[in-house]
Amino acid sequence: MAAFSFTVPFTRVAVQGLSPLFIGSGRAVAAAVLAAAALAITRQRLPRPRTWARLALVAGGVVAGFPLLTSYALTAVPAGHGAVVIALLPAATATAAVLRTRERPPRAFWAVMALGSLAAIVFAFLQSGGPGHLHWADLLLLGAVGCAAVGYAEGGLLARELGSWQTIAWALVLAAPAMLLLMLVAMAAQPPSATPVQWATFAYLAAVSMFLGFFAWYRGLAIGPIAQVSQIQLVQPVLSIGWAALLLGEPLTWTTVIGALAVILCAAAAVRVRLKPAR
Repeated sequence: MAAFSFTVPFTRVAVQGLSPLFIGSGRAVAAAVLAAAALAITRQRLPRPRTWARLALVAGGVVAGFPLLTSYALTAVPAGHGAVVIALLPAATATAAVLRTRERPPRAFWAVMALGSLAAIVFAFLQSGGPGHLHWADLLLLGAVGCAAVGYAEGGLLARELGSWQTIAWALVLAAPAMLLLMLVAMAAQPPSATPVQWATFAYLAAVSMFLGFFAWYRGLAIGPIAQVSQIQLVQPVLSIGWAALLLGEPLTWTTVIGALAVILCAAAAVRVRLKPAR
């Protein structure tokens, strides 16, 4: 989570000079090169044919969906705002894990999940000026949460079979052709030109946020249970808001602080309820 906590503020920096399509696709292409090299050097065997469909879910969620949606969203909203909406991710991951494993959590779990979703939506309304002014970026961020939740849950299960870094590596390789095409389209529409700082943040997004950070994350999810381990994600938005204030000079308004606390508390409660046995 320490590695992932820089993703939102660094994306905010990168989109100031690079197009969101180039950032979302280019970071995946660069990470795929690292992944292919790691797989080749260690001589990993190809996954079973039936495993590729599950890897496609991981690729669609964390390689394509989350990076692209957050890149576009952060062209319009501050990093602190994005971090608070993305704070729904722990509860969403727990929900995806419940649906994927077909377990039956108590009703209290779903009640707290609804409260967490409501808290995030209310925060978005307050930041946007009311229900009639909900920013399109908030919808993109909520979509990114859904994509990442599916990618995390399925990736955590796959990591038990393929290994932690192998799971994200194969997902990156699988998505590489589509991401390369999108990157070329982005370069044709807007040739990349950025400052050294913006290129440095892009490099971090590609090497760490897109690849190396998943080594530890998928390993933790593989140890599981996924719903319990996902509780660690609650640290991420708090750190992201702190980095946004420290590195980008974004103000810590009471709305942001209260919104962050509300979403985080609801997500924490949802995960804790999930761990209790149903009556």
